[in-house]
This record gives sequence, structure tokens and C-alpha cells, in this order.
Amino acid sequence: MSNITANIKSIRDIMRKDTGVDGDAQRISQMVWMLFLKIFADKEEEWEITIDDFESPIPEDLKWQNWAANEEGLTGEALMEFINNNLFPQLKEIDININPQAKIVKSVFEDTYNYMKNGTLFRQVINEINKIDFNSDDRHTFNDIYETILKELQSAGSSGEYYTPRAVTQFMVDITNPQLGESVLDPACGTGGFLTCSIDHKKKLVSNADEERNMQSSIRGVEKKPLPHLLCTTNLMLHGFDLPAVQRGNYLNKPYSDWSSKDKVNVILTNPPFGGVEEDGTETNFPAKFRTKETADLFLALIIKLLKDGGRAAVVLPDGTLFGEGVKTRIKQELLEKCNLHTIVRLPNGVFNPYTGIKTNLLFFEKGTPTKEIWYYEHPYPNGVKSYNKTKPINIKEFDREKAWWNKREENQYAWKVPVEEIVKRGYNLDVKNPYQEADNLASPEELLKEFRASEENISSAQDKIVDVLTQALS
Repeated sequence: MSNITANIKSIRDIMRKDTGVDGDAQRISQMVWMLFLKIFADKEEEWEITIDDFESPIPEDLKWQNWAANEEGLTGEALMEFINNNLFPQLKEIDININPQAKIVKSVFEDTYNYMKNGTLFRQVINEINKIDFNSDDRHTFNDIYETILKELQSAGSSGEYYTPRAVTQFMVDITNPQLGESVLDPACGTGGFLTCSIDHKKKLVSNADEERNMQSSIRGVEKKPLPHLLCTTNLMLHGFDLPAVQRGNYLNKPYSDWSSKDKVNVILTNPPFGGVEEDGTETNFPAKFRTKETADLFLALIIKLLKDGGRAAVVLPDGTLFGEGVKTRIKQELLEKCNLHTIVRLPNGVFNPYTGIKTNLLFFEKGTPTKEIWYYEHPYPNGVKSYNKTKPINIKEFDREKAWWNKREENQYAWKVPVEEIVKRGYNLDVKNPYQEADNLASPEELLKEFRASEENISSAQDKIVDVLTQALS
């Protein structure tokens, strides 16, 4: 996969020797802020040509090319003193009023830290990074490497963060089909998978510079954690973004009643953290009927609120949301009454491996008209596949079956529909099984009990024989 693979591996190996870098998360954070500065330097060369009167927000002595580009430049203690006493303090306090690019730098360095302690090793990492040209075709190769960096974040399972497979984000964007002039939001954007897919989708519709600027201003995300935010910002720059599109923060912290019509958007694409629990007090920002600490539930209530009439959403949610009761029931009632939940794509086990084996669903809905019926589509494994894994993830081609079915909508072995009246009778339980799936050939309860008792007798008989053999041997 080109020399960039070897570059990234060398960077990892060098950092592992540094006593200041403790664990994968710190190593990835360290690597990505350095890559960010190199990418930013390469982007500035482009901005000087494409942006009238462009002014760099970074002071001259802090620019990558003036302290890092020379492989015989600063190293050892002098380099560490420059990083810790000059570079970081000044970038954290950068004037965001210079231009939009200054906001990008400030947002990245606000909660980013230098973990490396050895200036000689630091210089070695810099020299590896300098071998990568992000203005060349390597940029496209790096996107693949970038995804492997994301998959190394092992904190996912304990915090409810699951990085959405590219095939799933691509399918959701293809189906919602965001257009030029439509606003797109991911309120829990993580590392930016839905945002970058939306960029690629909209870029096919762009025909001039004005449309490009409008396209960039129409796509935005929010991420509360520093490392995913840093990864997302870098990812967007690699996709040609010139404007700050990712806000640091938690959308759940704003009172529900404070969201107004100017905050509403045309398209929401997201995989909100599920299994995660919000900090105490967050739930009080919501009406009493929606109050819970479950992150995914709060986001679903907020998504319904933030969609414009006619707006479209595609959301990843676990099985637990479909059959859950209490607050979950009230949020699902709100969803069905205010939106047309027209389709639920049920994904099989393993789609989110290695992060979680939890079964997930893709909910597609449109704001403004109540639900009359819900179509379900059970996504099958490809022939010969029993589960997905890290080396064999779900592939976008697998969704061709759904895409071919989408506008024709006939019931078949994978697809069925349920009238909303039935869902209401079920207490808003959306966990409807495929009626065309072959039922398990289970015996009657009486036959099962008979088989169980026969098994118990066989076990008891075997135990008696073992005791007899041991008794004879000991005597």
C-alpha cells in the first residue's frame, strides 16, 4: 500500500521507545497532532493560491517548515524545550479572529498535549512524517492508513464508542442522498466518517468555487472528546476542507427548549454512542418524559427535535432501543408520531467487530408526517460468511440488494412491512422478527422435558460407573 505504510509503522515503533508515551491512545494522539501540523503546512501552500489575501494564523517560527522540515534541524533537549515552551503555549492561545483556519488550529490544540520526552526520538518521528507528501496521490492512500489508526482505539467497548464501518456510512449517505444547499449534521461525529462520506457525495454535484464554499459551510459535526475531535479535523482536512466544520462540545448539554428553528437541519446522519451513560444532570436538559442517562436515547430525542419538516435522518441504533421500555417507549412514540419511520435495516451480528458483537439497526425516517407502516429489511451475510471480523468487514457491495429493493418495495425473504397500529399494540416494540425466516424445529415442551430427564439418567448412570471403577481400583 505504498511507502506510507512503512512510514506509519516506523513512527509507531519509534514512539514505543519513548518513556513519555503510555499506551495506544497517547501514541495515536501524539502521532495525529504532528500529522495535523504537517498537513496544515501543506494545505497552507494551497490556500495561498486559492484564498485571496490569505494570512497564516501560525507565527513564522512555529510553522512546520521552519522548525521541522530540516532533518538536521532541532533535536534533543533544544527540540523538547521549543515544543513545550514555545509551540504548544502559543498554539493553544492563537487568535481565532485572524481567519477561519485559526479556529481549526485553536480547536485542535486546546486539549492536545505533547507526551514525548526524548528529543532525539522526537526528531526521528518528524523525519518520518516529512517523507509523506499530502499534496500527492499519497493522500488517498493515507485515508486507508488513517482508518487503521482509528481501529486501534481500544477504549471503544467501555465508553460506547463504536467506529462505524465505511460500508455502513456509505450506504446511509447514499440512501439519504444529501443535495447541494441542504445542511448536514452529525451531532456525535466521532472521527468524521459520516461527514467525509457526505463531502464525497456532495462533491460530485459541485461545479464551481461558490458551490464548493457553500458545500463546505453546509456540513458540520460535533464531538465532545479531544482525540476523536483531533482525528476528525485532520480527516476533514485530508478531504479538502478549508473551513472549521467540527465543534468541540456535547449537544446534549444544551436545554432541549433552547433549540430554535435556525438550529434545524435538512439531513442528520449519525451513530450515537450506545451503551454509554451521560454525566449527572445532563438528562435535566430534556423534558421529563425523555429523561434518562442513556446517551443513545437522548440523542434520538434530540435528532427528532433538530430535523426540519421534510428533513431526513439515518441513525444507527442497537436492538435494545427497538424493544426497550420506559423512556425508550416514549421516545419511540414521539418518533412515530412526528416522523415517518419508513425503513429499518436490521444488520447481522459482527458488523461492528472488534468493538462489539451487539446487533444493530439502521433507522431511516423523515420529519413532518406520522408513520403509517414500517418496512423492515434483514441484511443477510454473503454466501459462505457466518460473521464479520476485522480482516473481513462488511462491504458496500453487499448493500446493492437493499438499493435495488428500495424504490420497488416488495415483501420477500428479507423484507416485510408492519402497520403502525400493530406497533402501537405491541407497546411501541419495534423488534419485529422476520416472518419469512424458517422457524426452528423445536420439539414440544413435553418432549423436551422427556429428553432432559433421559439425559439426567444417562449422566447419573455414567457417574455411578465411574464411582464403581474408582472403588475397585482403590481396593
